[in-house]
Amino acid sequence: MTPESQFNVGSIRKTYLGLAISLLVEQGLIKSIDEEIGDYLDEYKGVANGITLRHLLTHTHGLNKQAEELSREFQPGENWAYRNLGITMLFELVSNLSRKSLSTFMRENVFEIYKLNETGWRTEFHEELIYNYYKDKDPWVGPNNSDAGDQSNLFVSARDLAMWGYIHLKKGRLNGKQLLPPSVFERVTSLATPGTVPLHLPRNGYIWWLQSDTPLNQIGECLPSSSYQILGITGCACLVILEYDAVVVRMYNQLANTGEYDYLKDIRQFGNLVNDLLRSYSVNEPVL
Repeated sequence: MTPESQFNVGSIRKTYLGLAISLLVEQGLIKSIDEEIGDYLDEYKGVANGITLRHLLTHTHGLNKQAEELSREFQPGENWAYRNLGITMLFELVSNLSRKSLSTFMRENVFEIYKLNETGWRTEFHEELIYNYYKDKDPWVGPNNSDAGDQSNLFVSARDLAMWGYIHLKKGRLNGKQLLPPSVFERVTSLATPGTVPLHLPRNGYIWWLQSDTPLNQIGECLPSSSYQILGITGCACLVILEYDAVVVRMYNQLANTGEYDYLKDIRQFGNLVNDLLRSYSVNEPVL
């Protein structure tokens, strides 16, 4: 592993999709995230009736897919369930409105602007890639033969992932220049979960997990209320802590869980350790 190494970041990729949605709002191509997905994609007019972009962005849409058939687990906005189906719909939305793939749209509108040159959807083996299955025809993380941004094959270096968190922390400002409007970043990290969702369930921005006192929350309970985070199945994480003006990333190549592994306990402990360390810097307390 070297400073140039890029890790498969798993579901962290979904925050890149979330930013694309915010950019489309900024460009006026999406009027409101409270519009129904069927208003934009005709194929979902029936089965997704009543389901808005807000529901898709916050895992509160209630749709599930079994044997190629879409069904409803619950009415939109009444519960929370982590399903990739909503992500697929949002990917199709970006492609339909921008007339470009997600990867091309993000490269032209974000990556090139912020010089995220060690970020991209990879389809071929390269020595700089950490954790890949390009020789496996049936990888457990899903297919990796598309560079359109629709698969879980986004690879990012540690410094690029830190920069991803940093441009959110600074609301698009870098080196004294406002490269994208602050509103683009404010939208994705503000509470988007419908108020009808029971309080014991997670709270999300545009995909990002927000700090909340819920049993399923991935953010350590010691972290300040303004913190937000995204975690991938490989163990990579990007944690933004406004109170400390800090971004912390964890690069990991987890392949499988042991029988006793509790990913929620693990990621919360990570955040709490980070909080203890940063707090010690701010108040001059020793780290034990």
